[in-house]
Amino acid sequence: MSIKPKLSTFDTTMIVVSLVIGIGIFRTPSMVASSTQSVELFFTAWILGGIISLFGALTFAEIGSRFPSAGGFYLVVAHCYRSDIAFMFNWTNVMLVNPASGAGVAMIGAEYILPLFMPKEAITPIVIQLTASGVVIFLLLINYLGIKTGAWAQNILSMLKIFMILIFAMIALTVKGNSFTTDILPPAASVNLISALGISLISIIFSYGGYQMVINFGEDVKNAKKKIPLAIFMGIAIVIMCYLSINFAYYKVLGFSALASSKLVAADVAKIVFGNSGYMLISAAIFLSAIGFLNAILLQVPRSYYAMAEDKTLPKIFGKVNGKTQTQEFGLVFFGIVILLMINLLGTFEKIVNYVMFFDAANIALVASTIFVLRKKTKAPSCSPQGGEQLRLNKERVTEEYNGYKLPLFPLLPIIFILFLLFVSYSVFVSNIESAFIGLIIFIAGYPVFLLMRKFNPD
Repeated sequence: MSIKPKLSTFDTTMIVVSLVIGIGIFRTPSMVASSTQSVELFFTAWILGGIISLFGALTFAEIGSRFPSAGGFYLVVAHCYRSDIAFMFNWTNVMLVNPASGAGVAMIGAEYILPLFMPKEAITPIVIQLTASGVVIFLLLINYLGIKTGAWAQNILSMLKIFMILIFAMIALTVKGNSFTTDILPPAASVNLISALGISLISIIFSYGGYQMVINFGEDVKNAKKKIPLAIFMGIAIVIMCYLSINFAYYKVLGFSALASSKLVAADVAKIVFGNSGYMLISAAIFLSAIGFLNAILLQVPRSYYAMAEDKTLPKIFGKVNGKTQTQEFGLVFFGIVILLMINLLGTFEKIVNYVMFFDAANIALVASTIFVLRKKTKAPSCSPQGGEQLRLNKERVTEEYNGYKLPLFPLLPIIFILFLLFVSYSVFVSNIESAFIGLIIFIAGYPVFLLMRKFNPD
C-alpha cells in the first residue's frame, strides 16, 4: 500500500517546530553563557547559530522540493551516492540517534513533571524510567490511530509550546531584573574568542537542529515540492523568534553572571517572575516541549523504515502501510520498543547524549551534500546507487524541467553549513572519544547488516 498525501502546510510547519524545540532551549543558554563569558559574544553566538541553521534550512528546503519522497533523509543518499552508505548512516540514525534522543527527552520530561505530583524523595531513577515509558506508550497509541491523528496531536502540542514560550518571554521582559548592567564573568585568563564561539556554537546548533528530518514526509505532504520548503521556512523562522526572545528574557531577569552559573535557567527565571508557583509553570512547559518532540519523531522515523524497505534494506513488513490510517503499524511499534529499551537500558540522559552527538552532525552533513548531486544529475537512472541497483523511484521526483525552489547564493550557503557540521563532528569526537568510538562500532556494524538484508530481500 503506497502513502497518500494527507498533511497540510500547517501540519508540516508544526512538525518542524516540534522537531527543533525539544528541551535544549531550557538548558543550553547557561552552557553557552559559561562558554562565551560575555554578553556580546553570548548573543552573537545565538544569532550566528540561527544564521547557520537558516543556511541549512534553505539547503534542505531545496532537497525536499527536488526529492519529495517518504523517508527522503535515507532515500536521497541512496539515490545520489550508494545504498550501503545510506544504510550505514541511517542504521545509526534510526537505531541510535533518534531513539536515544527520544529516550533522553522523555526522561527529562518525566524529571520535570513528577515533582508536581509526588515528593522529591520518592522520585527514584526507576520511577523516572517508568513515567518516561508511560509517556512513550501513550503517544505510540495516538499515532497508531493514524497519521492525521498524530498530526492533530502535534498541532496542539506545538501551538501550546510556542504560546507558552512567547508568553513566558514577554512576561519576563516586563519584570525588573539585573541584566541591564555590564556584568561579565570573572576573567579566568584571557578568553580566546574564536575558541569560545566555536564551543558555544556546538550546543546552539544542536538546539536549532531537527528541521531537516521533515523531508521524510515527502509523500505525506500535499503538493510537497512547494509546501515542504514553505513549512521549513516558516518553522525555522518561528524557532529563531522563540529562541532569541527567551534568551533575552533569561538575560534580562537573571543578569549575565547568574545566567552563566544557573543549572536550571528556565526554572530560576520562572521562580523570580512568578514566585514559587513558577516552577510549576516551567515544569509544564518543559513537559509539553518534551512530548511534542517525542510525538514528532514517532511521526517521522517510521517513514525512514518505509524508504529502507522500499530499497530492500529492511524486511517488507517495515514498509507496510495501513491504507485507511496511513500508519506503518509494525514500523511504529518497532521504533517505540527501541525507545523503551533505550530508556530502561542506558539509564541516564548524559550517556544517551554522548552516543548521539557525533553521528547526528555527520549524518546531516552527508544528506546536505546531496544538493550538489541533485543539481547536476537530474534523472534517476543517471545517479542510481550501488552500480545500477534500482530504487523504486518515480523519475518525476527529480526532473530536468525542475522549476521548484532554489536556494540563493549556491554553492556558498550549503558549503558553509556542511563545513560547520564537520567541525562540530570533529569537536565532539575529540572531546568524547570513548562515546564516539561506541557510535563508530555501531556505524561499522551496519555494513554486514546491509549485506544480510540485501541477501534475504533480493530483487
